[in-house]
Amino acid sequence: MGELNGQTYLVTGASKGIGRSISLELANHGAQVILLSRASGELDQTLATVQSSAPTSFAVTCDLGEASSIDAAVHHILAEVSELHGLVHNAGDIHPIKPLFGADTADWTRSMMVNLVGVQHLTQALGSALQGEHRTRVTTISSGAALRPLASWSAYCTAKAGLDMWTRCLAEEGAQHNITAVSVAPGIVDTGMQTAIRSAPPEDFPLLDNFVGYHVNGDLSDADTVAKALYGLITAHTEGQSGQRFDVRDL
Repeated sequence: MGELNGQTYLVTGASKGIGRSISLELANHGAQVILLSRASGELDQTLATVQSSAPTSFAVTCDLGEASSIDAAVHHILAEVSELHGLVHNAGDIHPIKPLFGADTADWTRSMMVNLVGVQHLTQALGSALQGEHRTRVTTISSGAALRPLASWSAYCTAKAGLDMWTRCLAEEGAQHNITAVSVAPGIVDTGMQTAIRSAPPEDFPLLDNFVGYHVNGDLSDADTVAKALYGLITAHTEGQSGQRFDVRDL
């Protein structure tokens, strides 16, 4: 029996990258894991692997950029479980990688929906499963982009900065409901997001060579290694830590 036996965790962006690794780590410690992601073969494969350790785990398809998709996902989740002991807001979208004056408004708006507004919508809609006598730990995956502006990342930087403040607000208000919340920057991790960054047209992204160099020089962290480092914070952060921002390199 794992130390998380009897607990249920929801992980967004769970089909690949850090989300996949976190889901597997939680399942390996006995948690029932709800994998939230857009429909894909990767989601199906990740679910099968998670269920080999935690058979009651299940997947829910959801596009965090669409309000109706979030509502449908929450309806599905609440029909299956009444309590969530942990919520990991990992899903994120780096697009659009465009200069501020050249970014399409619809693309910029979708980035804010996926990276920030959808987080609020999902959390609020799951309120009945988060609030109660049980302890709920919420973890948001932040970024160094929350602290410093990067050329052509205006939407992502703005959303991540907002996400850090949202986490602090949840920590402040959630205390009365036995909810704690922390944010953590995972560093530069070898995921599909990094592939998308390296695929950006050089005329749109002045820092392209830097990110290509991170990959060539082997500077990217492995998602499984990052998930193991984050595990303790996700599952055991304290009330005293609630509202704080962490960096995986300090854990």
